[in-house]
Amino acid sequence: MTNVFVDDEQKAHAFYTDVLGFETRAHIDLGEALFVTVGAPGQDVELLLEPGDSPVARAYTKGLREAGLPCIVFAVDDLRAEYERLRTLGVAFTQEPVEQGPVLTAVLDDTVGNLVQLTQRLG
Repeated sequence: MTNVFVDDEQKAHAFYTDVLGFETRAHIDLGEALFVTVGAPGQDVELLLEPGDSPVARAYTKGLREAGLPCIVFAVDDLRAEYERLRTLGVAFTQEPVEQGPVLTAVLDDTVGNLVQLTQRLG
């Protein structure tokens, strides 16, 4: 399991499941917070959608965003097709698909404070 800090767990859950196509692994109401994890179908790794309201989390996500750096990278089989599918769903990209050596990459805004890179190995 790894985590990503998010501005809003419910909104993040909707984006990562309804838009990116991840599946819900855990969705537990802890009273003042939620414990929400998602994962790509058929993959063991889970992504914890963690509240990003602490000073450390806010500074971390702000620094990454200001530098234009993604907080996480996901591999896809066909980046150009995924880029078009996501654009059709209204996803905003800060970087369109571009070849970077042996990979094709694109960067999207996950709507909850983060940039996410998609990558496809070429060749």
